[in-house]
Amino acid sequence: MYPYDIVFGMDLYTILISVGVIVCMAFIRLQADWRKMKAKLQNLILFNTIAAVVLGYGFAVLFQAFYNYMASGHFEIVNSTGSTFYGGLIGGTAMFIVIYFVAGRFLYADGYHVRQFRDVSDLAPAAITVAHGFGRLGCLMAGCCYGARSDAWYAVQMVGMDHKVIPVQLFEALFLFALSAVLLILYRKGKRYEMPIYMITYACWRFVAEILRGDYRGATVVDFLTPSQLISVLLLAGGLVLLAVELYLDRRSAAIAPVPASEEEAHE
Repeated sequence: MYPYDIVFGMDLYTILISVGVIVCMAFIRLQADWRKMKAKLQNLILFNTIAAVVLGYGFAVLFQAFYNYMASGHFEIVNSTGSTFYGGLIGGTAMFIVIYFVAGRFLYADGYHVRQFRDVSDLAPAAITVAHGFGRLGCLMAGCCYGARSDAWYAVQMVGMDHKVIPVQLFEALFLFALSAVLLILYRKGKRYEMPIYMITYACWRFVAEILRGDYRGATVVDFLTPSQLISVLLLAGGLVLLAVELYLDRRSAAIAPVPASEEEAHE
């Protein structure tokens, strides 16, 4: 909608992406403090977040370049907005996990980082979604990731177009902010399963949102699925498997947990 430079050669896409990263890091710091994580672990998480964002962006660009290759036969990076979220999510998550466990092994000989990993993974989805929400607002301003042509009252007109389109970017931003709030509430209440909930919920949303998109979505080995829809199916399956594993592990832990002395006496 407004793909022009605002300040220091940066457009609203770049500014909103930067705001999302800053908010994400502040979010993690505040919630980690609330959970009383050790300062050294918090610093590891924040450093890791920066590394994951940088490396994840590289993966996002490479994924988009691969989509371009499948469409045109040429492996090319179109412009600064030529990236795909799923590529960044997959690459950034992989890098975060690798760095977390490798660096954590040197920082904590007693395995503290391993014991805290589930807590970290429960916190991550709320932080990811709030950053992603700002990113989608950036897409709206840049005019990428737009929806199908529409004359509905909520349709918007992008720069360079002679017709209005569905503001899928705005709808996804609102969805992501709402999901982030829900995940944060669950985390603050000490609930579990935030990661599988995020994976399942976002996969379902993205699959449907792809139907509303109006830009070229790329091709896959499955003719009727776009690349993002195919990844959504895999993400949904992964979320269901992770949920089943976490439920199994929790039930197993509860079954082998020692019975308090007062309860043992009550049974005698």
